[in-house]
Amino acid sequence: MIYMALAAVMYVGGFVFLYGVVRFAVRHAIEDIDARRERAAQAPELDRLRERTLVPDNAFLAGS
Repeated sequence: MIYMALAAVMYVGGFVFLYGVVRFAVRHAIEDIDARRERAAQAPELDRLRERTLVPDNAFLAGS
């Protein structure tokens, strides 16, 4: 009888542990997605800044 109780506690504990692990992984995945969205939104602005600094330094590449 003790083994059945122990098995039931371990079974339930395993599901609780897996729920926690999945919740942790999903939370971090959502944070990563949010960070990538912010970087993607800033990408065009950063490209313009890079182009502004590249063209005067290397005017022969710009064809002027």
